[in-house]
Amino acid sequence: MAGMTTAPPAPALRPGADEDAPRPRAGRARRPYGRVAVLLLALLYFTVPVAASLWFTVDDPVQGLSLDVYTGHLVSADMFGSLLLSVELGLATVALGLLVVVPAVVVVHLRLPRLRPVVEILCMTPLVVPPIALVAGVNTVLSWAPDLASTPFYRTLMVIQDEHFPLVLVLLYTVMSLPFLYRSLDAGLRAVDLGTLVEASRSLGAGRLATLARVVLPNLRSAVVGGAVLGLAMVLGEYTVASVLGYRPFAVWMVEVGDADAELAGAAAMLSLFLTWGLLLLLTTLAGGRARRPRTQRKSS
Repeated sequence: MAGMTTAPPAPALRPGADEDAPRPRAGRARRPYGRVAVLLLALLYFTVPVAASLWFTVDDPVQGLSLDVYTGHLVSADMFGSLLLSVELGLATVALGLLVVVPAVVVVHLRLPRLRPVVEILCMTPLVVPPIALVAGVNTVLSWAPDLASTPFYRTLMVIQDEHFPLVLVLLYTVMSLPFLYRSLDAGLRAVDLGTLVEASRSLGAGRLATLARVVLPNLRSAVVGGAVLGLAMVLGEYTVASVLGYRPFAVWMVEVGDADAELAGAAAMLSLFLTWGLLLLLTTLAGGRARRPRTQRKSS
C-alpha cells in the first residue's frame, strides 16, 4: 500500500558483537559539573585554613617572607623530645589496639556472631564518654598510690606513670582509639569471605596464629592501615588527657609555646599537620603497593 511506510532495516551486528550490550543513549552526554563543584568546595574548605595558617607563620611585617620561625625558633631539643614522645605513644597505642581488637573481631565474626552488637557497643562507648571524665576517673585511681605503698599494686602504679614513657597514656589512648580501629576492621571483615579463607587455611594444615598472620591480616591490610592512621593522628593531636595527667607530649608543648609566641605555635601546628599527612601517605603507599603488585603480575601474564 502506498500510504504505508516501512521501517528502515536494523543494522546488522558485527561478528562477535553482543546483542544484549547496552546501546548509547541519544542526546547530550551529562557532564559532572555538580561533582566538580562539590570537590572544589571541599578543596577550598580544607586548604584555605591551612594556607592562612602557613602564611601567618612566614609573613614578617619587617622582612616580608621569612622562614626564621621554622629554621631557628621551632627546631629545639625540647620540641624534638615532645615530638618523639608523641610518636612513641602513637606507635605503642596502635600496636596494642591492633593486638586487642583484631583477634576479638575475627573471633566474633567467625564463632560468635550474636555478640557482634555487644562488642560494637563496647567499642563505641569511648565516643560517648568525654575524655575529661575518663581522665578524671583515672587520675582518682592514680591518687590512691600513697595508700597502697605496702602492696604490689603500688609498684604497678609507679611503673605506668614513668615520665619518660607513660604507659598510662598508652592504655588511655588505646581505649579512646577503639571506635576508629573497630569500625575500620569491621568494614574490612565484611568485605571478605572470612569463613572460606579460614577453612581453606586450616585444611592446608595452618594453625590459628599462622592463619591470622598469613591469611586474615593480608586481606585486612587496607582496614588495618586505615585504623592505624586514625589512631596515630588522634594520639598526635590529643591534649586533654596528657595535660591533666601532667605529661608533655607534642600537643601539650604546642599549647604551652603558643602562650608566649603565636607564630611558633602556628609553625608547630603546621609541622604536626604535615607529619600526620606524611605518615598517612607512607602507610597508604606501603599497603597499596603490596596490594596492587599481584594484579599487575596477572595482567602481564
